Amino acid sequence: MSAVEDAIGAAADVVHRARWSDLDPLTLHDLLRLRVDVFVVEQQCPYPELDGRDPQPGTEHVWLADDGGPTAYLRVLVEPDGARRIGRVCTRADARGRGLAGRLVDAVLAEAPGARFVLDAQSYIAGFYSTRGFTVSGPQFVEDGIPHVPMTREP
Repeated sequence: MSAVEDAIGAAADVVHRARWSDLDPLTLHDLLRLRVDVFVVEQQCPYPELDGRDPQPGTEHVWLADDGGPTAYLRVLVEPDGARRIGRVCTRADARGRGLAGRLVDAVLAEAPGARFVLDAQSYIAGFYSTRGFTVSGPQFVEDGIPHVPMTREP
């Protein structure tokens, strides 16, 4: 492997984290584009992707990137009861199958081992979260035409 390939590989392994106010305009654009590409375009769900929670003081944006931009992304919100909500978990189409979303979820969980985490998983991917200690915490529901299930991971 060349030095250039080593540098690219090392950059792709860095888990980036930022608050809204710390994101530069190009990175913000690329993160939002990834979310829209996956959730609105690919999953054909015309919904308000910008829900007002991204700039909240406790929200953290977490992602991996390569030369083509963000490869995987998630955000962590702080709920009123103090739980941390993982959401908007997505991976760029050409980067799937490499465990990138799992790396992000694992990094977030490792950073706060004593925290309670909640999320609403698309039902077909609930097993992905179960392997990380999440359990179903309520009945399945449909959001934007896609079945989801609420899940919780207790400390």
